[in-house]
Amino acid sequence: DPVLLGVSPLKGPMSGGTSLTITGQNLLTGRPSEISILIGGVPCHISPEEYSNEQVECITGASNRTGESRVMMRFGGAERHLEEALYYYTPDPNVTHAAPSKSFISGGRIIHVSGQHLDVVQEPLIRVTLSPLDSGSQKRKRRRRSVVHRRERRIVPEPNCPADSLCVVKQVEEHCSVNSSSLILCPVPAVGPEALRAAISVHFQLDNLHFKFEDVSGIPFSYEPNPALHSLNQQDPSKPFRHKPGSIISVEGENLDLAVSKEEVQALVGDGECVVKTLTRNHLYCEPPSQQPSVPTDRKGREGSEALPEFTVRMGNLNFSLGRVQYDSQGPVAFPLEAQVGVGVGASIVALIVLVIVLIYRRKSKQALRDYKKVQIQLENLETSVRDRCKKEFTDLMTEMMDVSSDLMGSGIPVLDYRKYSERIFFPGHRDSPLRRDLDVPSCRRATVEQGLVQLSNLLNSKLFLTKFIHTLEAQRTFSPRDRAYVASLLTVALHGKLEYFTDILKTLLGHLVEQYTTKNPKLMLRRTESVVEKLLTNWMSICLYTFLRDTAGESFYMLFRAIKHQVDKGPVDAVTGKAKYTLNDNRLLREDVEYRTLTLNVLSSSGGAGESQTLPSKVLDCDTITQVKEKILEQTWKGTSFSQRPTADSVHLEWRAGVAGHLILSDQDLTSVVQGSWKRLNTLQHYKVPDGATVTLVPRQSKHIHHDSHDYFPGEKTPMLEDGDEGGVKLWHLVKANEEPELPKHRRGRNAAEVCGRSIHCDFEHQSTCSSRRQVLLRSVG
Repeated sequence: DPVLLGVSPLKGPMSGGTSLTITGQNLLTGRPSEISILIGGVPCHISPEEYSNEQVECITGASNRTGESRVMMRFGGAERHLEEALYYYTPDPNVTHAAPSKSFISGGRIIHVSGQHLDVVQEPLIRVTLSPLDSGSQKRKRRRRSVVHRRERRIVPEPNCPADSLCVVKQVEEHCSVNSSSLILCPVPAVGPEALRAAISVHFQLDNLHFKFEDVSGIPFSYEPNPALHSLNQQDPSKPFRHKPGSIISVEGENLDLAVSKEEVQALVGDGECVVKTLTRNHLYCEPPSQQPSVPTDRKGREGSEALPEFTVRMGNLNFSLGRVQYDSQGPVAFPLEAQVGVGVGASIVALIVLVIVLIYRRKSKQALRDYKKVQIQLENLETSVRDRCKKEFTDLMTEMMDVSSDLMGSGIPVLDYRKYSERIFFPGHRDSPLRRDLDVPSCRRATVEQGLVQLSNLLNSKLFLTKFIHTLEAQRTFSPRDRAYVASLLTVALHGKLEYFTDILKTLLGHLVEQYTTKNPKLMLRRTESVVEKLLTNWMSICLYTFLRDTAGESFYMLFRAIKHQVDKGPVDAVTGKAKYTLNDNRLLREDVEYRTLTLNVLSSSGGAGESQTLPSKVLDCDTITQVKEKILEQTWKGTSFSQRPTADSVHLEWRAGVAGHLILSDQDLTSVVQGSWKRLNTLQHYKVPDGATVTLVPRQSKHIHHDSHDYFPGEKTPMLEDGDEGGVKLWHLVKANEEPELPKHRRGRNAAEVCGRSIHCDFEHQSTCSSRRQVLLRSVG
């Protein structure tokens, strides 16, 4: 059932053109062609590329009235209204004045656009149109082409077009910023020299509204030639300009005040501001700081004139560097000769005394000082390396956390629906659930069997019969624990629609169980599921916990699993010993320095159509084994699917495709595996020399019985390399050789403690008791 939750923004002009974002739930209900949005009865045009199940974007249409309007979405014949908020149509923005009306061709001058209701504009633009002056010929009008471009985009001139001339209509635009409801600030776009010999038209585009500059200001807009400023030291620009404190700096130039005022000019001496006092056509006068300003940080450490502050002037987009400035200072005060001699003698005596003390001290503590310096250098180096490593790891961790969160927001948490969840809890290990089986009896007996089932259902609704029935079954010696669990699950399914009656039966049976264990050892009660009532209790708790696991606990545990797995997969993991470079288990830390690099493989996967496939990028490590690569590809390509619904790594082959006919099945072991004595190394992407950007695909095995590390024979070009027939006591190794610790079982290769527990968290909540114990182990290791 679709639900509307909010709309943003809450107001916009009545002329329309406002981009609205409507949030809600289940917004993809029904056919897309039958979904529409109305704002006060006015259609809002939906953007297909911005349509998802949680939000949709649309462009408002023009309305003939102002005021509050209701937001409504139609899903075919159904209508949903937004009750929490209303959208407000405001009067259209109106521009009443714009100034100034001139700018240099380099642009950058700020135009102040005044009016009313300007704060509802989302995308304010200023557009400058340059037209040729000789545009009267109809033949030339047909050949005229309009070129709209952004700043710093090259314009290819027309053939036979004179230099610095305009032969086609040219448009440039810049984004404006909304300052308030009555003011918008628009930077003038930069144009070329051809604007000086062209017809200029300036427009302000406020979403769906357009205003011409000449109409709102009363005078046309014009471009002026760029100004020119001369260096402060015109005789020798390489030498600094000597400035006497208290005086004014004068700069000469041309066309200085054609299209700028003194308030818009910014002059700097190093980091200090030089206040502009006067600006004329050929002169600029500014008052510098009373003391020589400091040099910017990017120029510190230079010697000579390079360390002096530089005088710079900025006019819009123009920046002029006019040389360095050196402040004059008064000469040193004369020092008497007798005083100089006395100071020299005293300094010599003090220096001699200090020298004697230093020599004595060094003789006594030379060795201790040497040792201290060594320790200090070691500590400083260690502190520096740890600090740099911590900064880098913290930055990487923050980036990866954002990636994990965004990935989760896009794909969602894979959770089984209630039916599959119940089948896996009630009948674990059964591929075909009894709930999906039909009544397999001959048609001649079907009526009799159905009548018997109805009578059995009536008997099950009798509390006395049901309790006696369960006790009688449990008294049978041939009634195994597996049979008890199966009967309990069948009773749970039969009584699922009557949970109150089911709960009453469970309380009665639990009372009998407590009385039974009171005479025995009470601590052993509910340790194992060995009776019908214990299995009934497990099923009852599973039914009650489904909503909590789906809505509350599941997301937190799944996020923890994804974060740990992402951290582990970021570095190399030994497929034999289970050691990893990034792991929570110190005993499984890969301490050896393994060289590796990240590869991005293009994975071909079927997109649903016949013969159609799409390419998905997948990040792996070149030191990964083939099985690890298959697991990562399955994890990234099937991330939106429940783990139990995904194919296993043993059920598919990894095929490397190079060109049209170059197909090769990659495997962990084959005749090309490197053997050193009694050690055989598992094949990796480095072994096969798979390059970055290679194209691979997962093809299903064609064998009915799939075993780990076994490869079936495919005829033709997809023939993998033949395997060794008998290992003969050969030990397998991947990144490091397990000399002292025993080899892990095959079903645990490539999984450390965090990954094993993560698999249990990703088990779609099939077994709560098992998942709960594994979560506690994980939380202890994290804490």
